[in-house]
Amino acid sequence: MTARFDAVGLVATDLAASLAFYRRLGVNIPADADTQPHVEATLPGGLRLLWDTVEVVRSFDPGWTPPPSGSGRIGLAFLCDSPADVDKTYAELVESGAGRGHREPWDAFWGQRYATVLDPDGNGVDLFAPLATD
Repeated sequence: MTARFDAVGLVATDLAASLAFYRRLGVNIPADADTQPHVEATLPGGLRLLWDTVEVVRSFDPGWTPPPSGSGRIGLAFLCDSPADVDKTYAELVESGAGRGHREPWDAFWGQRYATVLDPDGNGVDLFAPLATD
């Protein structure tokens, strides 16, 4: 048997706020999920994004304590339609209060428009799009 990568799990301090943030990024999460202790969303391509409350994690690991906010040990990246969409998405997330700005959009040397916003639990979420080429 060969194991295959299937999901990325996040532990949310405020599940409703976390789900609202990822909905703004286009993740299809049912509205009634906000009151559940465990939520799953299947992304295009089949990869799943999972959320658990702190209480759920402690139910099977009683000694677990959340790491510091924004510990930088996990990062998610969302492909945007264009460099302008990186700017627009970053601004919408920050201005709405859904996320906190970390790195404002910039043209990265590797040929992408790039930005980083923090989700409600301090996880880094990169927004990127290829720069236009002539």
